[in-house]
Amino acid sequence: MRNVTAAVMASTLALVTLASQAADLSTSDNWHPGEELVKRNSVQSQMFDGINLTEQQRQQMRDLMQRARHDSPPVNVREMEAMHNLVTAENFDETAVRTQAEKMAQEQVARQVEMAKVRNQMYRLLTPEQQAVLNNKHQQRMNQFRELADLQRMSSLQALSSSNTRSNQ
Repeated sequence: MRNVTAAVMASTLALVTLASQAADLSTSDNWHPGEELVKRNSVQSQMFDGINLTEQQRQQMRDLMQRARHDSPPVNVREMEAMHNLVTAENFDETAVRTQAEKMAQEQVARQVEMAKVRNQMYRLLTPEQQAVLNNKHQQRMNQFRELADLQRMSSLQALSSSNTRSNQ
C-alpha cells in the first residue's frame, strides 16, 4: 500500500510540475482575449529564446510585430461581455452560449492565422542554423507535452483503477 501511495504521490508531483511548465508554453484560448495580447509578446520572445539574432534580424522582427499589432483588430469587448452575461444569467441557455462561443472562436482563429503568418515571416528571417536551433527547441517542447499527456493518461487510469478497486471491496 505504501508503494502505491508513493507512486501516486510521485506521479502527481510530476504531473503538477509538467502542467505548470505546459501552462507557460501553451498558447491556448483564453477566457479574456485581452490577456492574449499581453502573452503574445512573451510567447513571441520565448519562440526565439536561445537563438542569437543579429541586430538587423531583431529590428526586422520588431517591425513585423509592430505591423501585426497595428493591423490586428481590437479586442471585441462586446463579445466578451455577451459571454459573461450568458454565463452569469439566471437560466443557462446552452444554445446561446454555443453560438456565442463559436462566434468568439472564429475571431480567435482569424487572430491565430494572422499570428502564424507573422511567425512564418520571422522564421524566414532566420539563417538555416538558427532555424535548426528553433526546430530543436520546438521538438523539446513537444516532448514535454507528450510526457505531460502520458502522465495525465496514467494518472486518470490510476484514479479509475483505484475507484474500481474500492467499489469492488
